[in-house]
Amino acid sequence: MRDKELYAQILGIKSPWQVTDVELSVPEGEVTVQAEQEAGAKSCCPNCGKESPGYDARRRRWRHLDTCQYKTILVADVPRVKCEEHGVVTVSVPWAEPGSGFTAMFEALVIDWLKEASISAVSRLMGLSWNAIDGIMQRAVVRGMSRREAVFPTQIGVDETAFRKRHDYVTIVSDQQEGSVLHVGSDRRKETLKAWYGSLTKEQREAIESVSMDMWPAFINATLESLPEADEKIAFDKFHVAKYLGEAVDKVRRQEHKALMAEGYEDLKGSKHDWLYNPENMTRKQKIRFKSLRDSTLKTARAWAIKELAMSLWHYVSKTWAHKGWEQWLSWAVRSRLDPIKEVARTIKEHLWGILNAVVLKVSNGPAEGLNSRIKMLKVRSRGFRNKERFANAIYFHLGGLDLYPEGVGK
Repeated sequence: MRDKELYAQILGIKSPWQVTDVELSVPEGEVTVQAEQEAGAKSCCPNCGKESPGYDARRRRWRHLDTCQYKTILVADVPRVKCEEHGVVTVSVPWAEPGSGFTAMFEALVIDWLKEASISAVSRLMGLSWNAIDGIMQRAVVRGMSRREAVFPTQIGVDETAFRKRHDYVTIVSDQQEGSVLHVGSDRRKETLKAWYGSLTKEQREAIESVSMDMWPAFINATLESLPEADEKIAFDKFHVAKYLGEAVDKVRRQEHKALMAEGYEDLKGSKHDWLYNPENMTRKQKIRFKSLRDSTLKTARAWAIKELAMSLWHYVSKTWAHKGWEQWLSWAVRSRLDPIKEVARTIKEHLWGILNAVVLKVSNGPAEGLNSRIKMLKVRSRGFRNKERFANAIYFHLGGLDLYPEGVGK
């Protein structure tokens, strides 16, 4: 098989295009493949598909996959046509997408590498600039988002993740059943989340059965104002409730430890993590030590018991019985004479309606927290991001569940 025929098959070049020349330059380490349209070939507008008269041609170059470790460059004079509707436009070529300096096969390879490594690492591996690799990622996300069909998630999670330190956050909306990111908001304000809800159709909003979130007022108000019967769908996450109570127990421990140490007692010395661990994950020695602490008359032991009772109230099926159980817990918590516990109890009482929804709907923000952990790993691997647009782009690329590959080379 001659070299021109070989490269025509490798590149998938068919009529009305043909490979006219293949040149190897050993000193430069390059293979240059020349392609051109067949004589008399008709050209069409890439926007509307209508056959249009030729206008001129522009020489273009595309990087292709290496040939036996030689850099391979595809060169072609690409015609421009004058469309009645769209004016002068460049015709499409079958081996690359508009605006790209790389063939579709090359971009697919880079996308594969980007799934495994950072932009900087892929840049070094491929011998290309950081901006060139980032451009391939951006085009992949635009391509994937344009292909994404209308989704009708029934269980969504709304969470926040830090872009940088100093309380600079973005909002992450996820499909809890698919484990994919639906939307990345530029901040965590009410208007930002409302704008996303507003982008949904009426049918999509009505399909949502639950919205798991923490108790951030902006998320609550945006959802209440955007979804039908939202007060029955908003579910305040069990793990955030556990976090608030765990912090309250630790505050009680620190206060009591300070008071005991002033009197010469070391009952709570070195016990910080004992109160935070799940007893089921403790060693036998830790369990024996902790049993003596939790069975004591210490204030911390009472705070821990109140927290554990709250964690046992998520098994109810009936909202009525769940409400009775939580009311009894609130009665104990507010009478505990433990200020940190009483403070959390007031927060829980104010948001009890959403906690009861979470109990009976059997949903939590666990899937969203899992995505949040993966987003943090992306930040570490990339050593941060220059701006929120690139941050969002990386999240969509890795966690959006998108079809990222160029047409004809999907994985």
